[in-house]
Amino acid sequence: MDTGNSKAWQATLTPHRSLTRQGFLALMLIVVAVNLVVGGLFVALGAWPVAGFAGLDILIIWWAFRANFADARQMEQISITDHELILDKVRKDKAQEQQRFVRRWVRVELEEDRERELIGRLLLVSGGRRVPVGEFLAPEERKTLAEALKSALAIPRI
Repeated sequence: MDTGNSKAWQATLTPHRSLTRQGFLALMLIVVAVNLVVGGLFVALGAWPVAGFAGLDILIIWWAFRANFADARQMEQISITDHELILDKVRKDKAQEQQRFVRRWVRVELEEDRERELIGRLLLVSGGRRVPVGEFLAPEERKTLAEALKSALAIPRI
């Protein structure tokens, strides 16, 4: 990698999450409060087993958000220098993975079904390798990224 090249093209990709940690805490407080009220009402009516299920609701919602936030910690960074394209992937529970491509031989492919207006995977293709990029991005974001990558690779010298 040309670490001294400050003119390298770079993109950092992360999954979109609309709920912040503060929003999550506020939502969980509302869920807990509602379940306490509902559980308390059913206990007062003599249907005490319902209170346990209300507590189970809280645990399931907490677990789902925990999995969502853990999944949001993945990241991909793409750097294009004068001579190579470098793809760094950071995934949860896995070691960082780096792949390097000779810039003049790498090709950007976007799987599209124009007839049904569907956008599929975005791939970096070089020497028989087909490496998916931005799998967590929305289809339109993958299309925009494909165009940006093609433009950056077309620039003779970065």
